[in-house]
Amino acid sequence: MLAIQTQLFEAQDVRFAPIDYETHPAVESKWTHDAKFMRLMEITPIRPLSAEMVKKSYENIEKEMDEDKNLFYFAIQTRENNQFIGKALIEWIDWPNSNGFLRLGIGEAEYRRKGYGSQALQMLLRFAFNELNLYRVTAVVPAYNEGAIRLFQKFGFVEEVRRRKAIQRDAKTWDLISFGLLNAEWRDQVKGQE
Repeated sequence: MLAIQTQLFEAQDVRFAPIDYETHPAVESKWTHDAKFMRLMEITPIRPLSAEMVKKSYENIEKEMDEDKNLFYFAIQTRENNQFIGKALIEWIDWPNSNGFLRLGIGEAEYRRKGYGSQALQMLLRFAFNELNLYRVTAVVPAYNEGAIRLFQKFGFVEEVRRRKAIQRDAKTWDLISFGLLNAEWRDQVKGQE
């Protein structure tokens, strides 16, 4: 159970922050030019975006958060120097059934494979299950994204659906895997860590 004094938006090395229209567009624009990262983060066709295009997408994100209330977007920043290193989302929330989809990625290459994604996922799950009181969350991952598969399995996600040969990359087809985690399963894990 989350204690009132537990920081909801901070972990050991990272914190969640809102969109910063001054600095984030240029940083995220750089990430969109990194095809390897974008293919791990997105399952839709990718393309490089200018800082102005990213800024426009932020406007759309904030509009959807305000109007539709089925998207929560967080910038992932380092606690040490507030550097914007990634993003975390809960999206496509189905409020009547208390379900949501998770996505997260560390865009800054030097911060990958150092535990920042694990800390961000831990905060995202805390927010989804304690603050939003979702019943379940889903993460959809292409089979070639082995790092994300290991991360979700580490947090107790269960493979629920495997859509065979559902995504194409570089003239190859890959399975698309849906992982799910229930609120009660997550709470059991948290109890075991106390």
